[in-house]
Amino acid sequence: MATEVEEAVREGGTEEAGARSRVGCALVTGASRGIGAAIAAELAAAGWPVAVNYRADREGAEGIVAGLESEGARALAIQADVSEAETAERLLGTAEDELGPVMVLVNNAGVTADGLSMRLRDEDWDRVLETNLSAAFRLTRRALRPMMKARFGRVINVSSVVGLRANAGQANYAAAKAGLIAFTRTVAVEVARRGVTVNAVAPGFIETELTAGIEGPIVEAIPARRPGTPREVAACVGFLASDAASYVTGTTLTVDGGMTA
Repeated sequence: MATEVEEAVREGGTEEAGARSRVGCALVTGASRGIGAAIAAELAAAGWPVAVNYRADREGAEGIVAGLESEGARALAIQADVSEAETAERLLGTAEDELGPVMVLVNNAGVTADGLSMRLRDEDWDRVLETNLSAAFRLTRRALRPMMKARFGRVINVSSVVGLRANAGQANYAAAKAGLIAFTRTVAVEVARRGVTVNAVAPGFIETELTAGIEGPIVEAIPARRPGTPREVAACVGFLASDAASYVTGTTLTVDGGMTA
């Protein structure tokens, strides 16, 4: 875990942490490792104070925070299970109290519970939809009003190429990630006039702890012939959160080495 934390901080972006003055903060859900940790580092490098949300991996989240702080960033670890309906108010409220209004929300937290549709249990369907889709809805709903009042905001939803193409055994995950894309597009048109952008990124096969050691046919099916890295996904999130992306909204940026080309 220490190596992953150090790498996330070391590769956290092209700008020095704190180099740019920001009003408010960024909140990244599911940020104790992998893609979420890399996104937290990317946003911190762009000058955002970052709230690092985690469900169970306290050690990982605190390691990310310590690394970001060592680079001069403000950061805070917040424990919360985003699948629980009451979490949105507490999570956003804590971030606001400690770091300022949430002006960048990255809905990254996600789980899988794979199985063929005919064998998929109700509880596995519900758990994946609640964490991957309903949580993003609740957090976005809670975050939008302060963003609209400030006439600035960035909501970035981490979807997946599975929401764009079939992957047998992941009906629940695909439904959630496809729903996230449709949710992104709809909310984007609702708030565009208020200076708030809502976008999604759809990673393909990304090299994380969960995918370590998986090679062969999966990698061969990727036109780039390699998995992506969390840093490459984070760089796209960093762009969508930046001033340079102020006219980009309602879009889904695929980060997949050509899988959906």
